[in-house]
Amino acid sequence: MTPEELTLNVEKALEEIRPFLNSDGGDIALVSIEDSKHVKVRLQGACTSCSVSQMTMRAGVETTIKKYAPQIETVVNVA
Repeated sequence: MTPEELTLNVEKALEEIRPFLNSDGGDIALVSIEDSKHVKVRLQGACTSCSVSQMTMRAGVETTIKKYAPQIETVVNVA
């Protein structure tokens, strides 16, 4: 998968997740993809102070990104 295809797939994953975050007053943005296997995202809005944001990252964001781009090893939220 080319870097452009990888970015497109990660963005598709974020588009799938975004409505759930928006419904709670939050959002998510792609910050970077490093070495074609490490994704950095930024939770925004209500998600920045949510007590379950780490669960959202693991159960929702990371799982969905890996569905679209299986080679991704880590997904982290950067403030």
